[in-house]
Amino acid sequence: MNAGVAGGLARTGRGRARRAANGSAAEGAARAGLAARGVIYLLVGILALQIAFGGGNRQADRGGALAELSDRPFGAVLLWALGAGLVGMALWRLSEALFGVTGKDGRTARKRLPAAARCVFYAFVAYSVLAFAAGAGGGGSSDRQSRDVTARVMEMPAGRWLVGAAGAAIVVAGVVIGVQALRRSYRKKMKLGGLSPRARLLVDVTGVGGGTARGIVFAAAGAFAVRAAVAYEPDRAKGLDDTLRSFADTSLGPWLLACVAAGLVLFGVFSFALARWRRV
Repeated sequence: MNAGVAGGLARTGRGRARRAANGSAAEGAARAGLAARGVIYLLVGILALQIAFGGGNRQADRGGALAELSDRPFGAVLLWALGAGLVGMALWRLSEALFGVTGKDGRTARKRLPAAARCVFYAFVAYSVLAFAAGAGGGGSSDRQSRDVTARVMEMPAGRWLVGAAGAAIVVAGVVIGVQALRRSYRKKMKLGGLSPRARLLVDVTGVGGGTARGIVFAAAGAFAVRAAVAYEPDRAKGLDDTLRSFADTSLGPWLLACVAAGLVLFGVFSFALARWRRV
């Protein structure tokens, strides 16, 4: 065989092996990230349920979830593992932004730009978790952070409009999340062919219930940001904890909060299902 041809075949083989390894690494990062997200939503939902029924002394947000996890046996190890999983999520979203998303039209800007935004978001979340694990903070109150950020943005030129626009965008995102959950759009991204009827039922119950609850929380948080912009009062902006507690202030009382909290628990379980059966 010609030496040049042999060298070309060797390079081709190495390239295929490298792509296969990168694919396996990306898949592992994605599944670890989805599982890590599931842990956070599961803990936040449980903390919110405790609040709904008059118990619990922690905030129902990421900071409260991290504090709860740190009190468990081997809490430090769990926190580092959670942070590593979220780093994997950020890297997976980065690969989607750079090389395209799985599925039809995956290489279009319409699919890659949201992946880039998710990469930035999960990079921030991963940093906060790892900072908390290292004892350098990172688990602060989402309510205080939301008010502080809103106040700083409002001090900028046209800051009031920026806050209002961001809040409106979050409301729209929440509605989209809820509608997609009700339409079961997640099915397009999952390997459902080999699932048993019981597993399919689990995916649909957690996907619809969890996704709808998540969308409601997003929309409510965005509405509070819009209200803060309209009233020009940064303190009216709410983080995750205050947003959840606001459901208990409605005419339905703590039962609405309990339903939303149960939905967040379902979304945590749904994230575990995605980690197992999603196409990545």
